[in-house]
Amino acid sequence: MSNELRVTVWNEGVHEKTNERVRKVYPKGMGWQIAQYLKKQEGIKSVRIAQLEDPDQGLSDKILNTTDVMTWWGHVAHDRVSDENVERVRRRVVEGGMGLVVLHSGHMSKPFRALMGTTCMLKWREWQGIGEKERLWVVNPAHPIVDGVPERIELERSEMYGEHFDIPQPDEQVFISWFQGGEVFRSGCCWHRGLGKVFYFSPGHETIPIYRNELILKVIANGVRWASPSRVLGGIKRDHFVPPLEPIG
Repeated sequence: MSNELRVTVWNEGVHEKTNERVRKVYPKGMGWQIAQYLKKQEGIKSVRIAQLEDPDQGLSDKILNTTDVMTWWGHVAHDRVSDENVERVRRRVVEGGMGLVVLHSGHMSKPFRALMGTTCMLKWREWQGIGEKERLWVVNPAHPIVDGVPERIELERSEMYGEHFDIPQPDEQVFISWFQGGEVFRSGCCWHRGLGKVFYFSPGHETIPIYRNELILKVIANGVRWASPSRVLGGIKRDHFVPPLEPIG
């Protein structure tokens, strides 16, 4: 893992401008809240905030090529992310080794679905507008994403996400959540895609201050470190022909 990680916090940035309830919880935006925590973490050199309204939707080659790990939060404007930018993100993960940490409703984002190859649909419930208790259980205590995290995280209010979650079988399962209404959910999942790594972490509804919870933020920071690029020479080449290293015949 690099000790000089360059992180881009990509936040859709729509709710904070259009919804008063969200603005009260995150007056400077969810991306700002996450970025402030990451800026204080050891091993992270820089943190950039990018939003949908930015030039090139905050997903230009210049930004992606100077990003080691990107976090992604989106909800109401998934369809506004251009197909060109989706392919740019997908290629940067698979061929360039950029890590991707997908948060909450980012499960329906176009880049995540492109990398998963499935619908990524799930069951959901925001009970009476206030949510319900969520208990996240660590199911892989040796995984670096849960370094320094207790065996369970209790959220008094959360939006319910439930199975079936239409994703490929995770390479590594880190968390499983239980909800007060009775459902369970694979709330922390890891995959390898080409040279890159993807971590999905589900807590983070926009009207509940989950990104003010130190343990949730710690998991995100650990996820950023885990998803950091492997420094492997060579990488994935478009032309796969190679000459032999030793004489043949």
